Amino acid sequence: MGNSSTISSKGQVTVPIEVRRRLGVKEGDRVEFVFVEGTAVLRPVRSGESPFTKWIGAFGGFESAQDAVEWVRGLRDEDER
Repeated sequence: MGNSSTISSKGQVTVPIEVRRRLGVKEGDRVEFVFVEGTAVLRPVRSGESPFTKWIGAFGGFESAQDAVEWVRGLRDEDER
């Protein structure tokens, strides 16, 4: 039966370990059930804010992505010296 589970009398299911691993969820995480083209899909509930938001501007303001790339290349060049 692969990654299947049985619904309990309380409407609960156990999510198989392989499914939890692939979804990146652990005990206490929230999941939601959504319907996509007539199929029920289980997916993790993620907060709307990126964990990287707090780092915006930490390394100076870059005018473009190319500026950031050049900055990183400069750092790498310094490491090679």
